[in-house]
Amino acid sequence: MHWTLDQLEAFVCAARTGSFSAAARKLGKAQSRISTAIANLETDLGFELFDRSARLPVLNAAGHDLFAEAEAVLMQCQRLQSRALSMSCGEEVSLTVAMDEAVPINAFETLFEQLSQQFPLLKLSILNGSQDDIAGWVDKQKADLGILFHQKPLSQSLDYTPLGSFEQRLIVAPEHPLASCPHPTVEQLNQHRQLVIRDRIGNNQSQAISSFHWHIDSYYYIAGLVLRGVGWALVPEHVVKSHWFNEAVITLSTRHIPGSLTVDMGLVRRRDKAKGPVINWLYDTALSMPL
Repeated sequence: MHWTLDQLEAFVCAARTGSFSAAARKLGKAQSRISTAIANLETDLGFELFDRSARLPVLNAAGHDLFAEAEAVLMQCQRLQSRALSMSCGEEVSLTVAMDEAVPINAFETLFEQLSQQFPLLKLSILNGSQDDIAGWVDKQKADLGILFHQKPLSQSLDYTPLGSFEQRLIVAPEHPLASCPHPTVEQLNQHRQLVIRDRIGNNQSQAISSFHWHIDSYYYIAGLVLRGVGWALVPEHVVKSHWFNEAVITLSTRHIPGSLTVDMGLVRRRDKAKGPVINWLYDTALSMPL
């Protein structure tokens, strides 16, 4: 067999995107090159990978079996490339970090203070966003490293390293009607406006419980509006405990709310990008810091 990595990349991308034309757009190649690469791969393997009888190609049984293996090969190649680049590169001159605006502020301010002392000549840029913003910036190489709340699947091109997790708390203003209900039911919550987190490109990050809700792209702005009695919300516990809101809002029981209220937080970077001394230091320090 003489299949190539380009053929595997075309195959995996076509399977993920659902068509050869979408794979071509994703990879920045002509559709004919994608079709030819997949056809050559099938010839080298000795069997077809797609059912082409419909308008769009669909993985057949053999394609499904080979997909996970091909994906694993590509991921390992990306890690090999990353390791080789790390071995050959020197200290980073500049770094762009994209982070969720609701991560524990004190912990990361301390992290960046230590970074300034450890690498005094580094040019650092910090961007704020939500999960989709951050993942997109890292994937498109507009940011070198992302710090985000992990609430839904990430692109296969990204590596995610968990840092910790936080529970969400149900908060209301002292004057809100729900303040007198220490253990509100879903029915009671549904009678009042909920403030729900949403990213900057319009995608919901969590499902609304109340049919009467607003979407807002900042947990801190949500908490600020809760304090003004605009509605109730679920926000990470460290936001509630921050000096802006601690003891100013009422925390209610979440026992009647279905599903998990745990939010995971971690670091994300492209799997095929090198880890220089600064990135390595950030990973080691972030993984050991108290949140």
